[in-house]
Amino acid sequence: MQTTAMGYRLVRGVIRLLLRLFYRRVDVVGADRIPVTGPLIVAANHHNSLVDPMLILAAFPRPITVPAKAPLFRHPLIGPFLRAVGALPVHRRAEGGDAPRRNEAMFATAITHLRAGRAILIFPEGTTQPVPTLMPLRTGTARLLLGAEPHRGRYGITLLPVGLVFETPGTFREASALIAVGPPVPADDCIAAYAADPEPSVRRLTERLAWAIRAQLVEAEDHHTLELAAALERAWREDRGGPRPEPEASLAWRRDVMRAARALAARAPDRVAEFRRRLERYRVRLHESGLSDDELGQPYTARIVVRWIVTNATRPAVTLPLALWGMASHALPYGLTRAAVAAMRRTEEEEATDKMAAGLVLYPLCWAAEAWMLARWAGAGMLALFLVLLAPSGLTALAWRERLGRVIRQARAFARFLIDRRLHTDLIAERRALVDEATALAELART
Repeated sequence: MQTTAMGYRLVRGVIRLLLRLFYRRVDVVGADRIPVTGPLIVAANHHNSLVDPMLILAAFPRPITVPAKAPLFRHPLIGPFLRAVGALPVHRRAEGGDAPRRNEAMFATAITHLRAGRAILIFPEGTTQPVPTLMPLRTGTARLLLGAEPHRGRYGITLLPVGLVFETPGTFREASALIAVGPPVPADDCIAAYAADPEPSVRRLTERLAWAIRAQLVEAEDHHTLELAAALERAWREDRGGPRPEPEASLAWRRDVMRAARALAARAPDRVAEFRRRLERYRVRLHESGLSDDELGQPYTARIVVRWIVTNATRPAVTLPLALWGMASHALPYGLTRAAVAAMRRTEEEEATDKMAAGLVLYPLCWAAEAWMLARWAGAGMLALFLVLLAPSGLTALAWRERLGRVIRQARAFARFLIDRRLHTDLIAERRALVDEATALAELART
């Protein structure tokens, strides 16, 4: 048990580091709903085969047992991590042989875990899918809970719905993830009726769980639509002059927008389509200008421009030597990882997994090769310097890259402003018209 706990903490630390490096931000909503002790089933939507459990393991403050596809345990890179966290192998019928019998053994092990007060992560959709919507749930989660609880629910198993919401999921340092934890799903009536009426109890609890998970999601036909909803939220907030919302309020706002859009799709399809085109056009113009919604309307006085130039020229200049060292040290593994992921030709949703998996192999190999070459050709002193600066120079290079992107974007915005002094006014007017139309559409959806 001691070794397993140490392995879990080690793997969780690696996972948190990888997520912190890859994602621009990871937010957790409803963390206070996570029970610290007691048997727990965490039921989440399934978007990405490896990133989804990584997010749950990183966000939850207690150990989580993760079921995983049996072939992954034979993977030379992923298998050791799964065994270190005590994952349970799931065998598919397509594998043939004694897969059903082994799954029964896994089911019995999961029940033992729950009755011992542990937590288990389940993806009740049973498969991953790239579209940000919830697929029909399989009944395994309900059967697990009802099979683990006796007639009167003596163990008190908590069924916790979780929604995973992504923006630009496969883009390094631009992707963001939100983990929304909902209130526990009530199951006492299903537990009480299970012995006498098992199948209706399973179906009722499964339907209840589906509604609970769906309540934590922002469902749309594709990720581009979700990005448009986020763009509309930013435009709405800046036009109305409100403060930046907390992640929970932002999630609820986008969820309401998508529900209204679905309600209006049949009633006013042409009007909704035209609004979408206008929103896309505004988003493109805003991006081309180099501005963000919160920068629209800000004055470009000589004092502001000089202060901006001094600030954005001195800070990068101070860290430039360390950033250049980091770029040189990490250029080879970064390029190889990018080439390897491109060669896989997978979907955008799978890119995050591929980049992390390839990086876990290629970065250490390249660092080892670079260290060997430095030790051979430059001596022990240069090797020691390389090892000491490896982590801080890499982080500095990332920060420098992001700052440079902001500087270029702001410079482009200032240049566009000098060429077209009405740019800000026109964009603000376009944003106001969008917000007015969104208000009218929201009223139409309510009526």
